[in-house]
Amino acid sequence: MGDTDWAGWQRSWDRQQEWYMPDREERFRVMLDMVEALVGPEPRVLDLACGTGSITDRLLRRFPGAVSTGVDLDPALLAIAHGTFEGDERVTFVTADLKDPEWTKALPYDSYDAVLTATALHWLHSEPLAALYGQVAGVVRDGGVFMNADHMIDPATPRINAAERAQRHARMDEEKAAGVLDWAEWWALAAKDPVLAEPTARRYEIYGEHADGDMPPVGWHADTLRAAGFGEARPVWCSPSDTLLLAVK
Repeated sequence: MGDTDWAGWQRSWDRQQEWYMPDREERFRVMLDMVEALVGPEPRVLDLACGTGSITDRLLRRFPGAVSTGVDLDPALLAIAHGTFEGDERVTFVTADLKDPEWTKALPYDSYDAVLTATALHWLHSEPLAALYGQVAGVVRDGGVFMNADHMIDPATPRINAAERAQRHARMDEEKAAGVLDWAEWWALAAKDPVLAEPTARRYEIYGEHADGDMPPVGWHADTLRAAGFGEARPVWCSPSDTLLLAVK
């Protein structure tokens, strides 16, 4: 694994994700702004469904005194994360299934200043997501924060939703014609890599092509988080397709 270009894989992952979410970096910036505003510049962070460690990477570049625990189940994305942060004592990665009611027992800390996640929890249906929110509330300290940046579709605005989707996909088609890798093509590339081929095969055994989750509206997330034990919850950023929802314990 020593010869693998982990930084290159991170850049490739970022570019593939940005094809779907052109405002991704702005979303991360606001997320970290809110971390600093509410819990300070040296937070203990749980990077939930961390993937390659995209949040952790931006967290540590902005806040060198932060500490991060990344938790995920995907063996291929975790391989990239481990390779990227190897030797960094501020970072720990945990392999766990967020649908397992015991997953929090694998964490190295009992509580966190901030739990952060992005473009991940739409893989879960509403019932297990509500259960997860309850578990998250149990590891966020009093005064700490949880933020979820994801697709939160409002069924009350079908014309707006359709127009936004059409425009976004027209842009994506143009970029695709220029050579941008989509989700399936990125994973096909990983499957051919000498180091990532085996963990990629294992991740397909776990997830298949893509999990079939839900995308409930913002109000559902805010109400569910308050019911789970958070005192306040509301959006702090949104684009035409994505929302960053912040909850304070």
